[in-house]
Amino acid sequence: MAFEPILTRNVGHPEARTLHGAEARGGYAALRHGLATMSPAGVVDAVKASGLRGRGGAGFPTGVKWGFVPRDGARPVYLVINADESEPGTFKDRLLMTHDPHLLIEGVILSSWAIGSRHTFIYIRGEFVREYRILMEALGEARAAGYMGRDILGSGFDLEITVVRGAGAYICGEETALMNSLEGKRGEPRLKPPFPAQKGIFGCPTNVNNVETLANVPFIVERGAAAFAAIGKERNTGPKLYCVSGHVRRPGVFELPMTVTCRELIESHAGGLLRPGSRVKAVIPGGSSTPVLTPAELDVVMSFDDLAAIGSMLGSAGVIVMDDSVCMVSALLNLAVFYHHESCGQCTPCREGCGWLVKLLTRLEAGGGRPEDIPLIRDIADNIQGHTICPLGDAVAMPARAFVTKFEAEFRAHVESRGCPLRSAAMPVAVASPA
Repeated sequence: MAFEPILTRNVGHPEARTLHGAEARGGYAALRHGLATMSPAGVVDAVKASGLRGRGGAGFPTGVKWGFVPRDGARPVYLVINADESEPGTFKDRLLMTHDPHLLIEGVILSSWAIGSRHTFIYIRGEFVREYRILMEALGEARAAGYMGRDILGSGFDLEITVVRGAGAYICGEETALMNSLEGKRGEPRLKPPFPAQKGIFGCPTNVNNVETLANVPFIVERGAAAFAAIGKERNTGPKLYCVSGHVRRPGVFELPMTVTCRELIESHAGGLLRPGSRVKAVIPGGSSTPVLTPAELDVVMSFDDLAAIGSMLGSAGVIVMDDSVCMVSALLNLAVFYHHESCGQCTPCREGCGWLVKLLTRLEAGGGRPEDIPLIRDIADNIQGHTICPLGDAVAMPARAFVTKFEAEFRAHVESRGCPLRSAAMPVAVASPA
């Protein structure tokens, strides 16, 4: 049976950006159904039963996360939507906001009602100027139609939604740094505990969810948890948006169940490799912070659990494909430079470790590498990972360790050749070490 898109069903239909067009294609039907027939606790239970896991990177069960928010009424509860989408190789949330802003808004309203938030914030990346304008226009339409404000659809539920623009910092994709930025402070991560569900923005209980995550909520409310859970596989349910870029013929966003393999995603959906006669050399499966895969690992199922089982991560599902023309030392250097630039500098292992990796990799690529540099890269990665306040340090440590382990032969060739062997036609192309 062919898979029917849920999240991207309105992509390619410009009229869906407007309220009239969205309603004509089923928009806000789930909100009407939910407010009329379900309780907030019932929505939470449905999301739990659906198995929906967060689509921002960590893959934590969404309904369980919602359940952490206290409901004693002692303090206001806030919902914050992470629309920053700063992970390299990832562009799915941007697609949803561009083509179907009312789907996000409907999911936000239902989710706010479920956890008891009467003032919700959408934190959007500052560079997303077009998406910001589309979203603001859609919010204005939703308010005029009675989907926002006081007594929504006669339910007694009041909701205000405020859009906050970030300033383009990768670190603000981390939920506590995002909260600091939203409050007008420097975007630095907070120590946990206390966790956001107990003490988030303005010292109040807060839940932070990703755009793609909440875009799934209308389907769950309207069609039921069982219908959502029937898509994909156990513990990896519902549709997933995969962003494929790099050396492929058809880069783009593909909505598929989490039963698709990495090989199927590249060959069947992204059209195979761009250059005739080239071979896959490496694939980053979940955004630049996830451990790289070798050609021997391409038959892995692109789910949270299957990728974790082989030592990688689904993350944000930003799939970056590299063919055999790519120098793996140069590719890792590119990533290290990015993370060194984006580190907030709060934690010594990340601040110093990222810079150290950049120096080592620059030296290797320039021809001054030494044999001891290779184990030193692993050692630096080991001393970064798990020793920082937020996962940015892990985001550089995990790919660094995977690159140098799986492509060690190429790193050693840089030492022996005193530079990149791919620059010389006389030198053979280095291939991945066995997985």
